[in-house]
Amino acid sequence: MAERKPFLLRIDPALWTDLEAWAQAELRSVNGQIEYILRQAVNKRKGEKSRRGDTAESDSSRGEPS
Repeated sequence: MAERKPFLLRIDPALWTDLEAWAQAELRSVNGQIEYILRQAVNKRKGEKSRRGDTAESDSSRGEPS
């Protein structure tokens, strides 16, 4: 198993309650749920960047500014 980096998170109590309920519904710990949400967000952002990069490359190959 990969080593985990511990960190302190200050969070609004209402948001914590919502995360706790969401995690319980998906049979995860709150920590696991937060990691899952963050991983999805990072992967989505990486996908958006690669699509923007593909668009910029295709525009530049046609002589259009990006």
